[in-house]
Amino acid sequence: MKSVVHIIAGLGRGGAEHALTRLLESPAVRRDYRHTVISLTDGGVYARRLATAGVPVISLGAEKRLRLPSLPFELIRRLRALKPDLVQTWMYHADLLGGLAAQCAGRPPVLWGIRSFDLKRGAKLPTRMVQKACAWTSAWLPTLILCVAEASRRNHTALGYEAGRIRVVPNGFEVGDLPEAERVQAFRAVCGLQPAHRVVGCVGRFHPAKDHRNFVLAAAQVAEHFADVRFMMVGPGLIWENRELRDWIEEAGLTARMVLLGEREDVPSCMAAMDVFCSSSRTEAFPQVVGEAMALAKPVVVTDVGDSALVVGDTGIVVAKEDPLHLAQGLMRLLHLDTDERVIWGQRARQRIRDEFSFDRTVAKTLSAYAEALSGHQQR
Repeated sequence: MKSVVHIIAGLGRGGAEHALTRLLESPAVRRDYRHTVISLTDGGVYARRLATAGVPVISLGAEKRLRLPSLPFELIRRLRALKPDLVQTWMYHADLLGGLAAQCAGRPPVLWGIRSFDLKRGAKLPTRMVQKACAWTSAWLPTLILCVAEASRRNHTALGYEAGRIRVVPNGFEVGDLPEAERVQAFRAVCGLQPAHRVVGCVGRFHPAKDHRNFVLAAAQVAEHFADVRFMMVGPGLIWENRELRDWIEEAGLTARMVLLGEREDVPSCMAAMDVFCSSSRTEAFPQVVGEAMALAKPVVVTDVGDSALVVGDTGIVVAKEDPLHLAQGLMRLLHLDTDERVIWGQRARQRIRDEFSFDRTVAKTLSAYAEALSGHQQR
């Protein structure tokens, strides 16, 4: 059985960490390959899930016991001991460091992972510098480059990434049973919501890229037209203790109509409690939460960033980014529908995920990339 070592910056909450964990929890991925995960920092919630799945995790603790000068040497030492047939890296820092370490540890084929779209907003200068270094070395350091989105592929090609090595492997979603109505109503009641309330919600960490101010400003306009609508925000930093967010909500006059749930373990339950899902981002690659909401049969309104429009297709509403007026108009278009009509929109969204973005497709494309990389390496 061939072995794959995955290198990632950390295993705390995040899109790449979640995608890696879901991939390695798949029996199809573990059937023909033995996997080990190296976290450059410490473990986290996903380290525990991987351990439960029987996947070994090595945490290098770079932010504590290892300083930057010693980290590459420790990583090289670990790779030499593991002797992987393939190395898969996740995001820019792991791409560059993992690719260089693999060159010094037997030169196995390397699959880079790109899960962002645009670093111009919100990213720190060191991360942008690492991205440029990746572009310069992309013609020889990785065997293949796996992009999560078509928009990400186009953008990174324009930045200088070697186009011939890029393959697009979008996120995939499992379309399971919908939660029972009684459970949804019970959850809503805990949040202080009445059965007659219609809920517009968003999910995502508090970060400039997610443009939560856009959501709040659009919500204020919606609130002027619909007295029964309430708003829900879920994700790290989306709490009343966040002074900046609280000021936005108070200025918009939404204090009594906003539910802030912060970081949650039960995000699907939060989404199930929503009547309309909203993504207000100013930049995205592949919108994981949009696909998850669609899989739960939620009608969605998204900004036209990354692959959001591609995922939604004709089953939701796409509006311009950084435009609260048009975002509000998109939300109100769905809120003007009666319940049965919104259910039809949600069912169409759920069917699109089942047809076009299933998790099985993601697994198949990943395994195809493994086979291509190993075949090309053997030929060389």
